[in-house]
Amino acid sequence: MSATHGMTTTSVSTAHGTGSKLSWAAADSWTMTRRELAHWARQPVQVVVGLVFPVMMLLMFSYLIGGGQGIEGDFKSYLVPGMLTMTMAFGLEATMLSVTQDLGKGVIDRFRSMPMNSGAVLVGRSVADMLQSVVGLAVMIAVGYAIGWRWHEGFASFLGAVGLLLLLRFAMLWIGIHLAMVAGKPEMVQAVQILVWPVAFLSNAIASPASMPSWLGAIVEWNPMSATATAVRGLFGNPGAAGDSWAATHAELLAVAWPVALVAVFFPLAVKRFRDLSR
Repeated sequence: MSATHGMTTTSVSTAHGTGSKLSWAAADSWTMTRRELAHWARQPVQVVVGLVFPVMMLLMFSYLIGGGQGIEGDFKSYLVPGMLTMTMAFGLEATMLSVTQDLGKGVIDRFRSMPMNSGAVLVGRSVADMLQSVVGLAVMIAVGYAIGWRWHEGFASFLGAVGLLLLLRFAMLWIGIHLAMVAGKPEMVQAVQILVWPVAFLSNAIASPASMPSWLGAIVEWNPMSATATAVRGLFGNPGAAGDSWAATHAELLAVAWPVALVAVFFPLAVKRFRDLSR
């Protein structure tokens, strides 16, 4: 009887402890999220620049540079989904700078000395970044609509496209957080951020792989950003100019598989790196 009672008590305590830890982690993560959101009010210029930059890129490619080689129909219908995809890679320097500045100023060390969940700092940073990404997507979609872009599928497909875009952003975010902790210093962030540009432009976001040399087109089609751009175009009902390769015909599958794989690699790397900083 007593043994059974003891086992029951232990099980209840363990379950209660697990629930308390999750609640504690969630509360700490929300506190850190509010801290990051408070920075928006204190640094409005940085927020505005982050929103305006992709808009300028969209208008520049749409009206000044032009393009559309290998694309049938209105170029804007091809360009806007591609620019929405590229936007998911832009702006990571703000997240990376925030992480490195906190490390340099000793803010992270002060957080470690407090009774809070160790991963709340990274989770709070990621949640704030995702909220800003939602705002940025809304602005870009509104601007795209203003210049004549339209989606032609139902609202469910629209939400599916937005979901794929945010999934890609989530993956890019954890890559950025990990690289920021590897860089360690704000002045190194710019060098790391340069790596984002080749990945972004070596995609089908603004040009069809059909207009490229065959070897380059094959690389472009396997780019994670190309998978998302192609899948998003399909969900929006916009022209895709996709090829007949496996990557092109299974873009929606890759648009999910690539980000999930990247998060599976870089999320634990970022958490491990963060824990190692305290040793």
